[in-house]
Amino acid sequence: MAIPSVHVLHSYRPPNASYIAKTASSPRVLLGFRSSVDFNLCSLRSFFVSSSARSRAWAVVRDKGEKTEDYPPVAYSVDDNQVVSTPQKLQERDFAGTPYVPIYVMLPLGIVSMNWELVDPEDLMNQLRILKSVNVDGVMVDCWWGIVEAHAPQVYNWSGYRRLFQIVRDLKLKLQVVMSFHECGGNVGDDVHIPLPRWVTEIGQSNPDIYFTDRDGRRNSECLSWGIDKERVLKGRTAVEVYFDYMRSFRVEFDEFFEDGLISEIEVGLGPCGELRYPSYPAKHGWKYPGIGEFQCYDKYLMKSLTKAAEARGHLFWARGPDNAGSYSSKPHETGFFCDGGEYDSYYGRFFLNWYSQVLVDHGDRVLALANLAFEGTCIAAKLSGIHWWYKTASHAAELTAGFYNPSNRDGYAPIAAMLKNHGTALNFTCVELRTLDQHEDFPEALADPEGLVWQVLNAAWDVCIPVASENALSCHDREGYNKILENAKPLADPDGKHLSAFTYLRLSPVLMERQNFMEFERFVKKMHGEADCDLQVNLNEKGTKLQGTDDQVAA
Repeated sequence: MAIPSVHVLHSYRPPNASYIAKTASSPRVLLGFRSSVDFNLCSLRSFFVSSSARSRAWAVVRDKGEKTEDYPPVAYSVDDNQVVSTPQKLQERDFAGTPYVPIYVMLPLGIVSMNWELVDPEDLMNQLRILKSVNVDGVMVDCWWGIVEAHAPQVYNWSGYRRLFQIVRDLKLKLQVVMSFHECGGNVGDDVHIPLPRWVTEIGQSNPDIYFTDRDGRRNSECLSWGIDKERVLKGRTAVEVYFDYMRSFRVEFDEFFEDGLISEIEVGLGPCGELRYPSYPAKHGWKYPGIGEFQCYDKYLMKSLTKAAEARGHLFWARGPDNAGSYSSKPHETGFFCDGGEYDSYYGRFFLNWYSQVLVDHGDRVLALANLAFEGTCIAAKLSGIHWWYKTASHAAELTAGFYNPSNRDGYAPIAAMLKNHGTALNFTCVELRTLDQHEDFPEALADPEGLVWQVLNAAWDVCIPVASENALSCHDREGYNKILENAKPLADPDGKHLSAFTYLRLSPVLMERQNFMEFERFVKKMHGEADCDLQVNLNEKGTKLQGTDDQVAA
């Protein structure tokens, strides 16, 4: 999921942070706290500690079968020269004997270069061996349309991916493969730039309406507009035909890897960042968190669809987008469309939002139907983004502009879940590591509720009995974040024992391989696998050369 940089800075916490509090009746009290999310941007390692680092230290999961874990000691400063430490115990849930949830790790975005070469294969093999040593089930990799079909229609080069898959197979890991039909670059965490295929961008120069377009006519070249799903504007093919040909080529090229079970799942990219949503909050167009974003339906193809829908309704004057919906960084109450009692809930507003969200559902329906043809017998997944800001308002404005018709008086995720059910497709959802309390502390004006959103979306999928997988939206290296993921992965009070079908960790990096971070990650893997907890500090030392390294890095 694309997250703004300012949001990331407020969401990360420096490791081993301490908060110094002064009391009115006593000298200083120094409280030792574990960070909420280890800060993994090397250039900003000396960042400040926000208030949520304090609050998260007291986030405790209490339930049946819980066990106690050691946390950092509380140090009391009795006077200026003496510090007395006492152990602090926080209770955590014991996940021993709980259902086995497979763990996958996303590989770096640029693992295959624009020249179809596998980047640094020896280093990759070492890192994969380390992941294998702690029983990670597999890895996820993006197969970029802009690399494979870069120069000419239906001319595919899979060579870099073939070498990668061979390495993964040799190490007896599984593969989740993403059909990435979007541009890489420009979002937080994107360290490479992979554009759409050159022959596609050349078409876009003469026909920019192949891209999503906002009210002011700004084009977004991150992915193709859903308006051309059935338009033969791509060298004689429609967009869905292009996607199908690409997927079919992949299936034929890697038949042996399907047959031997190496490829466990295909995730089909359905929009920006591979997610089924409109590109409603692009930073390159001036959006800043927690802006509501803008509707992206002003290319001529989607406007033609809107006009047709208005004619069918008998109100041709409704063939327009809202003219009072604000701009990218607006807040709901600043607009006539999204404010409480606003036009979003009028006759016109409901017509427009029904059409806008149905275009999203129809796109997913078309592409997933073809994906099932291309990958018959293989698990298929689609990813939804966790747009949690403004969730506690009536209109849910940020969700509406992204295509999720989910105001407070309507369930916007049930129709999507029903569509996925029709195709036997699993749902992959983001942001399961985020805590509502932290969002309120950092951006109280955003009225965000990631926990409420996760609960709604997961249950929408579980209600129609489709598998639900998940991934973290932001980098996570600390126990607090992992515990939140575990809580969502295996809900304690669910009488039916529902749980995630898999979890994919964002992302393999040098920061993950730092010794303390990797210890926490190994502990997380064990709990997701339903294994008994143990002292991983001792365990890691006992592994000897298995996880030795320099500069506080683990190594094979």
